[in-house]
Amino acid sequence: MKVILLTDVKGRGNEGDVIEVARGFGVNYLLPRKMATEATPGNIKQLEARMHNIRKREVGRHADAESLAATVTGTTLVIEARAGDTGKLFGSITAGAVAEALTAQIGVDIDRRKIGVHGHIKTLGDYPIVIHLYQDVTADIVVSVVREGGAAEAVAAAAAPVAEETVEVAEEEVVADEAAVEAVEATDADVDVADEADEADEDEVGAE
Repeated sequence: MKVILLTDVKGRGNEGDVIEVARGFGVNYLLPRKMATEATPGNIKQLEARMHNIRKREVGRHADAESLAATVTGTTLVIEARAGDTGKLFGSITAGAVAEALTAQIGVDIDRRKIGVHGHIKTLGDYPIVIHLYQDVTADIVVSVVREGGAAEAVAAAAAPVAEETVEVAEEEVVADEAAVEAVEATDADVDVADEADEADEDEVGAE
């Protein structure tokens, strides 16, 4: 049967699309949930009148998704979990757990169904995750699963390279300052030697 989507349906289409679906899927799932309506001539005519507003909403959603992607991309989420000696978790990390971590750690709410956790995460380690925000807009994050009580260590480890870089920059600045001081002292010494030479020449002239 043909239906008109009244909202975006993952894997099927976006609001306003006219698609062909199995009758059971349309009648038992899409229509009762107000996610679609039958593509009758009357409904298609109404759709044509609404297309401008539908496309306008689509542009707005796309812009919002790109803004959210810019905020989320590159984030490393640290999730603590109980694990055995081999690193195998007592349980698993699901898309729902990642969604909760996104809210708790960076303050964004994302539907767990958009988070690409392929199967459940069952061992300690770092996992690249793709979040499908809207149509072709995605965000790449890393989920770091650490042993329970190890979140502070993970944060410290992530901060260590920054601290080392700061120390290196400070040391370079000290070396540069010392070199500048030595150059000034050398210049002063040259001036003193030149002054002494001039005084010696004047004394010789006076003696003559």
